[in-house]
Amino acid sequence: MPAKKIKFFAPFISAEKNHHIEIVLIHKGTFEKWLSKQDSNVKTQISEQGFNGDTGQIFIIRDNKGKAKQVIAGTSDTLTILDGSKLYDAIKDVFSLDKLKKSSFYIKSDADNLHIGWGLAAYKFNLYKDDSKDKKPLLMICDSANEKRIKAFVESICLIRDLINTPANDMGPDELESAARTLSEKHKTSLSVKKDKELIEQNFPMIYEVGKASPRTPRLLEFTWGNKKHPKVTLVGKGVCFDTGGLDIKPSQFMLTMKKDMGGAAHVLGLAHMIMSLKLPINLRVLIPAVENSISGNSYRPSDIINSRKGLSVEVGNTDAEGRLVLADALSYACEDKPELLIDFATLTGAARIALGYDLPAIFSNNDEIAQAIQSQSASDDVDDPVWQLPLWQPYRKDLDSTLADISSTGTGKAGATNAALFLQEFITKDTPWIHMDVYAWEQTGKAGRPKGGADTGMRAIFAFLEERYGKYSAH
Repeated sequence: MPAKKIKFFAPFISAEKNHHIEIVLIHKGTFEKWLSKQDSNVKTQISEQGFNGDTGQIFIIRDNKGKAKQVIAGTSDTLTILDGSKLYDAIKDVFSLDKLKKSSFYIKSDADNLHIGWGLAAYKFNLYKDDSKDKKPLLMICDSANEKRIKAFVESICLIRDLINTPANDMGPDELESAARTLSEKHKTSLSVKKDKELIEQNFPMIYEVGKASPRTPRLLEFTWGNKKHPKVTLVGKGVCFDTGGLDIKPSQFMLTMKKDMGGAAHVLGLAHMIMSLKLPINLRVLIPAVENSISGNSYRPSDIINSRKGLSVEVGNTDAEGRLVLADALSYACEDKPELLIDFATLTGAARIALGYDLPAIFSNNDEIAQAIQSQSASDDVDDPVWQLPLWQPYRKDLDSTLADISSTGTGKAGATNAALFLQEFITKDTPWIHMDVYAWEQTGKAGRPKGGADTGMRAIFAFLEERYGKYSAH
């Protein structure tokens, strides 16, 4: 995606319109009380339409000319992001395109989650297809709502979706670099890039080896933000812009979604945008190894032995296990700066999907207290972004032993997600608290507020943890 196409705005927010339609929120517990105050005409319509305040249901109250003046919307007892998405979909289904062009909606509530859910449901990837006839209900942000927070969440998640959804012909290492540069410039910081042979000269051999076969040269992207006196948090994102599998080439059906193999980098950029927009009091550092795993005469091979930044020699077990190699050099580099917390996101293993399915990201950590805090917080109504800890089981480390090198990239073990995490752990200094997120970054079928395609998985959970740990920021 060309950098100029990156959007940092919330397209669901209404400008002034001629006609505003109020949305009144009710739920099962308040439905009967609300109904008792309505006239007989409304009660009859309610009975005929079967409206009872369930989540996602709406009922329209009209004036004496038949025009909508209120939308009564059923929600959960505790307002969630999903409530907002279901509300958007219900309104989109009921009102015509012409009506939506002339009207907007407003909620007399400071329910940030409802506004966020509305914004996420409004997302559509339209870079290559005209959507001028698509219906788009617009929302006036309530005066008491936290508009800065609402926009930060929606912008960050939609940025992740846009980056992942863009096909690899328009989202290679060059374009990923441009996206990172656009983001860093928006937040008044600068991007540094180590590219091609500079990677060899500056000791990032595994990033170079994985990416050297592509004419779209490999690179390491880096920027920092925030007060250097604040706690140092480093984010590392796997930026494999397309993964053929290398010489261990993927079957065609598995290659179809490999534009999403830079989903870890997309998550890191989205999370960084949220952190910087809401000014969390941390000293942020972002590292993205950006490569394309291609096939050519100089592709790296299975059984090659390559050096790493940390000095460990690595025997390549499979060229389709390239993500852990580029991450390893970036993680080694991250540890040299002694961060208080190191977090990586990566679309790393199919084994994590077999264990947990598509929607539930796997979390690994060398600090169980931190991992459990993230997992516990991730399932809350406010976050609604569950993650699940898998074991960093040390007895399996022996499966990564190599007779020819210090370590094998794949080893012989069956626990693929754990073995990949154990490989990465070899490049983490023992005193660095580290979180590894093995994410899918893709929505298989499409749900309310979550269209098929690129998706955030685990990003909101990590943000909630960082916000809780390092101090909340209020836009008021």
